[in-house]
Amino acid sequence: MATKRKVNNLLALAILSVIIERPMHRYEIASKLRERGKDQDMDIKWGSLYTVVQNMVKAGFLEPVGSEREGARPERVIYRITDEGRAEMADWTRELIATPVTEHDAFTAGLSVIGALPPDEVIELLATRIAALDAIIAGIRRELDGLAGTLPRLFVIETEYGLAMLEAEAAWARSWRAELVDGTFPDLALWRQMHTGGMAPSDVVEMVERGMQAPE
Repeated sequence: MATKRKVNNLLALAILSVIIERPMHRYEIASKLRERGKDQDMDIKWGSLYTVVQNMVKAGFLEPVGSEREGARPERVIYRITDEGRAEMADWTRELIATPVTEHDAFTAGLSVIGALPPDEVIELLATRIAALDAIIAGIRRELDGLAGTLPRLFVIETEYGLAMLEAEAAWARSWRAELVDGTFPDLALWRQMHTGGMAPSDVVEMVERGMQAPE
């Protein structure tokens, strides 16, 4: 079971991951997070950074250690991580790595209502998605190739994981599309009838509830 965190926002974990290096003000924290692409690894809402930092101070994970001013700019408070913050970062990371969590995404949502579209249209839509995935995969591979030998693998491991997930999705989409194209998908006849007027959606639901076989 996931731990109930005092600051339950992944932006907090991202902040801890950079401020652990040295004390920083909020603008430097944001700059470091963008520089390292943390907004690609986590769902970061930049507008909430100030609030998250303040909540982390209240929780005892960060503490102000001074301030600085540059020219006419407003004074910037400098924060550092506390021992409690270091412990929170380690514990949260352990939980994220060890505990599987069901995460719902847009593609899964679309698949859950795919019957609303005729199979021939789905075949074309899958082709479009596969082409887009292939382009993204190729771009990530180029990025990783460009970083090879210049950056320790430890710092790109999340990119490797993301690439593996995209490759798995593309492989699955290709496999299912092939079933639709060659007619081996077992529910294809039923699916087609739903869109040719041969069977109403209510009839399909009733048939499934009764455990009946789809018509050939």
